[in-house]
Amino acid sequence: MNSKTFEEVLEKLRRMQFHEPFDMIVAVANGGIIPAALINQRLNVELQLLKLHLRDADQKPIYDEPQLVEDLKFDVAGRTVLLVEDRVKSGATLRMAKQLLSEAACVKTFAVNGEADYSLYNETCFRFPWLM
Repeated sequence: MNSKTFEEVLEKLRRMQFHEPFDMIVAVANGGIIPAALINQRLNVELQLLKLHLRDADQKPIYDEPQLVEDLKFDVAGRTVLLVEDRVKSGATLRMAKQLLSEAACVKTFAVNGEADYSLYNETCFRFPWLM
């Protein structure tokens, strides 16, 4: 499997231009936590976790659709939210997450790899540099 260095990912992230003034980042846990933390170093806004589960560590689906692991413990009503995921394959997790965040004024998506409003890469799978 291909890989990217941490420096490659960071450099692409540094150059990324966000067009909305986000006031909250929501990371899809677990994969979105590290990218969300890196983005938050730039944006310095509230960061929350959305605990959804669909795939195992080898990226194989273990459910037919994403499962909400823990109820939301934060309010997005009227907020401009950046929803962060590491990898988008089918888009099922982001679709469910956007439904759960439907009270937000605006939800834009970010993926390290895959199709999203903002993405660093959209190519065949590669190993993220922060995975053990």
